[in-house]
Amino acid sequence: MTDVQPVLSGHNLVKTFGKVVGLNGANLELYPGEVLAVIGDNGAGKSTLIKCFSGAHIPDSGEMFVGGESVTFKSTQEARQHGVETVFQTLAVSPALDIASNLYLGREVRKPGFVGKVFRTLDKKGMRAASKQHLSDLGIGTVQNITQAVETLSGGQRQAVAVARAAAFGSQVIILDEPTAALGVRESARVLQLVKDLRDRGMPVILISHNMPQVFEVADRIHVQRLGRRAAVITPQTHTMNDAVAIMTGALTVDEADQTLGPVGAAA
Repeated sequence: MTDVQPVLSGHNLVKTFGKVVGLNGANLELYPGEVLAVIGDNGAGKSTLIKCFSGAHIPDSGEMFVGGESVTFKSTQEARQHGVETVFQTLAVSPALDIASNLYLGREVRKPGFVGKVFRTLDKKGMRAASKQHLSDLGIGTVQNITQAVETLSGGQRQAVAVARAAAFGSQVIILDEPTAALGVRESARVLQLVKDLRDRGMPVILISHNMPQVFEVADRIHVQRLGRRAAVITPQTHTMNDAVAIMTGALTVDEADQTLGPVGAAA
């Protein structure tokens, strides 16, 4: 049994919406420095599962842990305070604001000293310099002008800004919800490269996606969600895309002894 502890985990999570069961005893573990893909058919509960960890939903029962600490998130702000940053499919960027203002949206930095404390003047120069550095650290070179409005950017560039914001403030985990759903081939490739760069920097990433080739390209482990709970955890080395789809639909069941529940490279 591996002694590597998950950076984020959930056990026996249950979430219902009236008579609709979103989660039915779901489990999940994310280990340091890995990309964990979460896949499943529509209604499998993958979005509900992720929203519990991002603070958008509160589970009815079960336990969640971040860095070994038991947590209960009542808001997305509480999740962020614990270092869990989520990039939702809608991106939640403000098109009229510039790139730096979007990176620091809700986290604006005031000027030091009297001007900042009394007049609450924002340190725009400092935020722009820091934003430029964040983009540079992630290797995002397609954005030339940090002061341009987000509405002037392409879909891939907007996604890059949202990912950069998560990377700048996510100290524990970054969750990406269908980050390439509305992008073309070239822009999708850039976003997938961002995911790989985050992993190379040691940042664990949860990737929710319907795109099997992309999942098998970047994921270290693949969590298959079915009927509100985990059906299997597999890897691109142990199973094929057809296997993953078969597990999603229930055509194939995986014995727990054959699953890769622990971090890649360690005995589960």
